[in-house]
Amino acid sequence: MLIIEDHELVREGLLLAVQNLEVGTETLGAPDANSALQRLAEHDDIALVVLDLVLPGTSGIAFLSVMRKCYPAIPVVILTAIDDVDTAASAIRKGAAGFVPKSSSTGQLLNALRQVLGGEMYLPSTMQEAIGRSKSRCRKSLADRYELTKAQMRVLDILAQGKTNQQIAELLGVTDGTVKIHVSDIFKAMKVSNRTQALLLAHRFQGKI
Repeated sequence: MLIIEDHELVREGLLLAVQNLEVGTETLGAPDANSALQRLAEHDDIALVVLDLVLPGTSGIAFLSVMRKCYPAIPVVILTAIDDVDTAASAIRKGAAGFVPKSSSTGQLLNALRQVLGGEMYLPSTMQEAIGRSKSRCRKSLADRYELTKAQMRVLDILAQGKTNQQIAELLGVTDGTVKIHVSDIFKAMKVSNRTQALLLAHRFQGKI
């Protein structure tokens, strides 16, 4: 496990705390993005990264994008004092597997790390509710704005995950032809000609970019 935290005292405390995660847990620390990349290059068995959002020289969000591009298989948990809902939602959208406020207890942190290592996503319950309400409002507004049906919205949601028509069909239990019709109708409703334009428009409408 790699912990990226610029404050030495905090970093050392975290390194000690996560050793209680399970027997044999090996931990590494890095004070900044450059050091973190060096650790990642030197150790190909890092299973999880814990990342502070405030780092010298670059933002944690920017480094999260680097992680998702260069090390897509390694989950990243954000641990930060910037614990508002908008920041959490942004981190999750950009690929974080978990978000833990620094005001959390050691037990809460370890529980979050266990969940993420187990293949789940972690958000504090209060943030889950707030982000869920926000997504619901955005989803409804987008559907209303372009008069998209529930079936079309389901297709658009999966489309945003980069799935092919065949993969969408398998996930929804429909035929490829049905998916093609939905995609075509979505493009017509949003007045776009391809997937990239549709997703860009949806993201702009929902305030994601």
